[in-house]
Amino acid sequence: MLNRLKSLFSKSGTGVAIELGSERINIAQLQKKGAAVTIVHLCSAEVPEGFFEEGRIINAQELGDLVRTTLSQNKITATYVATSVPTREATIKLIPLPVELNDRELRDLILHQEAALHLPYPREEVDLDYQKLDLVTDEDGLDKVQVMLAATRKEVTDSYLETFQYAGLQVKVLEISSFAVLRTIKEQLRQFAPQDAVVLVDIQFDCTEIAIVVNGIPQFNRTVPIGTFQLQEALSSAMNLPLNRNSEVLQEITIPDMSANNIDERSQGMTSVNPGMGAMMRILVELADEVRRSIDFYMSHNGQKFKLEQLLLAGPGGGLGQLDLFFTQRLNIPAIQIDPISGLGLMPEMDIPNGQRPGLAVVLGLGMREI
Repeated sequence: MLNRLKSLFSKSGTGVAIELGSERINIAQLQKKGAAVTIVHLCSAEVPEGFFEEGRIINAQELGDLVRTTLSQNKITATYVATSVPTREATIKLIPLPVELNDRELRDLILHQEAALHLPYPREEVDLDYQKLDLVTDEDGLDKVQVMLAATRKEVTDSYLETFQYAGLQVKVLEISSFAVLRTIKEQLRQFAPQDAVVLVDIQFDCTEIAIVVNGIPQFNRTVPIGTFQLQEALSSAMNLPLNRNSEVLQEITIPDMSANNIDERSQGMTSVNPGMGAMMRILVELADEVRRSIDFYMSHNGQKFKLEQLLLAGPGGGLGQLDLFFTQRLNIPAIQIDPISGLGLMPEMDIPNGQRPGLAVVLGLGMREI
């Protein structure tokens, strides 16, 4: 093991999966029964203000106490945990390296040379891991092995290890959240050809993670500061209501059906009839435009190589009613809301509404690491 970014790409054993978020923690425990995988425990707890700041843990002790209390209240017993850091706290790079290097030479090259070239922080300040991928041919016609390098700052790693230490748990797996989401849609991604690109839009509490994925590998990542909190803030302000941090409120809302040609005018026109919906629509239009900018930037550099096929919506904001239709109309790209439960072929022992399912991708993807 290179360091405390634990077993980033490897399999694990039994344990519990816990996603720590600014708005809530999600906990899942999966069990394999023959050929089927069952969700035996799935619960969450709201996270009070002051535990996170801009997505970073600032109150590890009380957050750890919340994790321990939630486990106890739901009668979940575990010693080990699989968890993840937000994608915005990570650096992910694809690096082509000489194919003739053996494993030891490759490791030495990455640790002592390539990491310093590709990371925005000094090597001694980060925890990192890497994975060999497929062979590629560079611009000079030379065969190279593509390596995925993933790293987080040690201060971020420390905050997660410290939190679970207070919770009485040992971190067995610490990975990047977007990798957990991709694990839940692995079978969906198989339907695309190697030259097809899909866009993963993971709408979290205070930000949205945008990833462009080709052949199951994230090629481009970007974070924009628009999430469910900004939607709820716009809704509350327009309706003169107290601000509610709980994103489950949004899952009761259905986004109106609008044509792509007049969506801006229609959203402005809703202000007098339904000022709350009009305010939300302006935020969604802004988010869709940021997704478009990300796509345009990536395709301007890689458009001749790849064909954009689909947009996948995830996260607690990804389950809004008809949000897939909104993005399809706005961006003229087929959009769907992911269902990690169906995607993984899981058999839940409880009823899970469709609107909540996109928001469970991270924790269920982590849970699969424990099977």
